[in-house]
Amino acid sequence: MAKTYRAALIGCSRMGAFIDNEHQDYRPIPLPYSHAAGYEACPRTDLVAGAELRPEVLEKFGERYNVGSDHRYTNYRDLIAHEQPDILSIATQPEQRCEIILHAIEAGVRALYVEKPLCASVAEAEAIRDAVHANNVAFSMGTNRRWHNGFAAMHAKIHSGDFGELRTLINYCTGSFFNGFSHSIDLFMFLNNDVTPQWVQAYVFQFDELVVGNEVLEDPAGTGTIMYANGVFGYGLVSPRRAEVEAVCDTGMIEALDNGVEFRTRSKEMDSSQDEPNLAYERKSSTLLLIEDLVHALDTGKPTRGGADVAYWNTQVIFGLIESHRQGGARVELPLTNHDLRFIRHDRAASQPTYTPI
Repeated sequence: MAKTYRAALIGCSRMGAFIDNEHQDYRPIPLPYSHAAGYEACPRTDLVAGAELRPEVLEKFGERYNVGSDHRYTNYRDLIAHEQPDILSIATQPEQRCEIILHAIEAGVRALYVEKPLCASVAEAEAIRDAVHANNVAFSMGTNRRWHNGFAAMHAKIHSGDFGELRTLINYCTGSFFNGFSHSIDLFMFLNNDVTPQWVQAYVFQFDELVVGNEVLEDPAGTGTIMYANGVFGYGLVSPRRAEVEAVCDTGMIEALDNGVEFRTRSKEMDSSQDEPNLAYERKSSTLLLIEDLVHALDTGKPTRGGADVAYWNTQVIFGLIESHRQGGARVELPLTNHDLRFIRHDRAASQPTYTPI
């Protein structure tokens, strides 16, 4: 009989446990969506405990996911010590994650599911990457499009040879860098076979209000260019279009429309009225697929579809974009050697989860 793995959650609020209530009929994201709901849906995992600083959120989490009061914690170190989970989800704010991740690895946790963005600085990302590798930890970051079956079909089409080589990736709605564009940065890497980014260049809106000295006080937004080691360019744009992505190859293109609902291909020889058939894919929760990927890694010892390296480069790109603007829009080589920038929001009120479906 296949082993059931013990899972625990640190950060039992919105993405950790209750975001499903906001997306009951949202076509781009099949449920389950939150970490906790994913573990609940996976037959190979048992959600045994949770940690959260706010008692009222912790109580609601326990009631929703049938986690008894003796398995609810306000101190994450107590959870790890007493519960010894096989898989640990960390859905706190990014400023808190590095400390938790490194402690969990030191305590012997074998698999980590960490929300995006990875952490609050490049130096932290390096420490996390190195600790994951040194301790052979199965690791995935919650940039869920990497596990979305539609984007997997898009990846397969790009690399099928039907349209020649991939040349350009375009995202039409970057969102803020840490919360929104981190998804697209990871998607660009996935679609480009995780080739390493070499340099970035960016313009950041409201820079002087959001970045003071070495502190990034709030999540900035802007436009950016990413150049990869194989010559592929990625462009993050701010436009009225929704979160839509294009992959442009030598003789054709693949579009992901409406945030990943529809995937359309077109060869250069065709006009818009002669689009090729849409890519077919099975609609399934990307959160569940991510968790199943972690389970497979624990079963086999094989790496996950993501991993600490792509999470590290995601962090490099984000801070590289901010550094580019700080240097007047200059091209910034990666990896960054200047590690002084840090994402550190002061006196920011915690978001409140939605406890009932809407």
